[in-house]
Amino acid sequence: MISINGLRKAVGTALEYLHSVPDVKEAEVFISSNGCLFTRLNYTSHIPSNGVEEPKSTENLGVGLRVVFETQEGTRTGFGSEPSDISLAAVRSALEKARRAAVTDPEFVSLPRPTGEARSIDRYHDIAIMQIEDRDVARVGWVTLDEALDTLGSSEELLSLVGSKESLPGLGLIVGGDVTILQERMAIASYSMPKIQTDQSTLIMAFITAMIEREYAKGSDSTVWTRLADFSGEPGRKAAQNAIASVGGVRVKDGAYKVILGRQAVTDLLHNIIIPSLQLGTFYAVASPFLGKLGKTVASDTLTIYDHGALPGYAGTKGITCEGIPTGRTDLIKDGVLVGLLANYYESQRMLSDPKAKEKLGVDPREHRQTLVPRNGFRFTRGGGRHFDTPPGTFGTNIIVEGKERCTHEELLRRVGDGLYIGRIWYTYPINGLAPGDFTCTVVGESFLIKDGRLSTPLKPNTVRINDNIHNILNSVLGVGDNVRSTLVWAADQIVYAPEMAVANVHVKEIAEFMETV
Repeated sequence: MISINGLRKAVGTALEYLHSVPDVKEAEVFISSNGCLFTRLNYTSHIPSNGVEEPKSTENLGVGLRVVFETQEGTRTGFGSEPSDISLAAVRSALEKARRAAVTDPEFVSLPRPTGEARSIDRYHDIAIMQIEDRDVARVGWVTLDEALDTLGSSEELLSLVGSKESLPGLGLIVGGDVTILQERMAIASYSMPKIQTDQSTLIMAFITAMIEREYAKGSDSTVWTRLADFSGEPGRKAAQNAIASVGGVRVKDGAYKVILGRQAVTDLLHNIIIPSLQLGTFYAVASPFLGKLGKTVASDTLTIYDHGALPGYAGTKGITCEGIPTGRTDLIKDGVLVGLLANYYESQRMLSDPKAKEKLGVDPREHRQTLVPRNGFRFTRGGGRHFDTPPGTFGTNIIVEGKERCTHEELLRRVGDGLYIGRIWYTYPINGLAPGDFTCTVVGESFLIKDGRLSTPLKPNTVRINDNIHNILNSVLGVGDNVRSTLVWAADQIVYAPEMAVANVHVKEIAEFMETV
């Protein structure tokens, strides 16, 4: 990876050069250098396997330019990038690409300007992760796998199924997933914000699945750390424990149930349905289920959701956005009321200029500018890192979910009484677009019947779907848990600090069981 000083110097040289180009009215230079290190887990008890595959790594480096050109036809804006090089020659190449791609955009106001907020966090990355050695990349994989195998191998429940430890492989024990290490460096400057800003961030993420194939049992866990010293094989152990707990799963019938959504289920709904609906660009496109409801109640009054990109020690923290703007706190839903939206600079400016903005938001944005501060313009893509070759989109950082009254796990079970615990869902997507609020997902693991306020029989994975509407979920909250944990969706950069959440009247549908016929 290129040093942060190397990135800073390259940005300065690029900006100086762009000032000398006659038709460039305004420009922004963004240079990034990212490293992704992967350790794949692939253990199968009944088929020869390596357990931990050879660690892999990818690196990307390059320059991205956003440029405003003054032409005979008027102002035109373009984006261009050049990979694997940050020299002046690369800048010239990116500039020509931006010129060829330039278009007239009547909704464009300007490249980002200062918001008046000050940067509040710097030098928060872990030097040990940034300088990690090959042996440590392999070690994190083996530590995680060992935790999973030790848990499976010492399980009294599994031993009771086969009679002896030597017979355990016959159950078809599988452990898969990966441990991913992310190293990010970036630098940015523009005509309007000529002071060169830099940022560095680091993460370790683990996504582990354990299976007991003969018993149709599966368990998963995902965890994130900001420091190498804090890493442990806990995700391997928890994935194995969750798989063991799902042995003997049963099916359930169609119906409306009281449900506790586990942390991963809450995270998946936020990532795929709720957060995309709380982005300013979604309102501009008239595509949000919360259209026209800024300042109005959209959820149970016990629920609060906000994004905070500048929290020390939190996994999604960044010092500045990929537009050079300080990160910070953006309240989204507060005590059930929609109070703010995630935005980048382009979206905030075009909404302020939109004659239909009041109709789309429900309030005049010029009178509520504090709700549209662009703290979330990032160049996240391809599941890790800030990439030079894409313009900024709108993304969350640390998404925090809280309840006015924070309930213990036992209290949530008591409030449900009889119902379902939904621990893990996947393939969550809106039906007919985001605007109606309808969604579907499949329940894939860590799920149980709840009887008399206690966890009971496990649910068989992949046998039931949730088919519901996000308005129903948000307005039917019975309680929010007090134990919040960092949770993530694979290939996502935002981190959700999610509690368990009890919800009334969740509609589920049994998935048809296909029987083999002779």
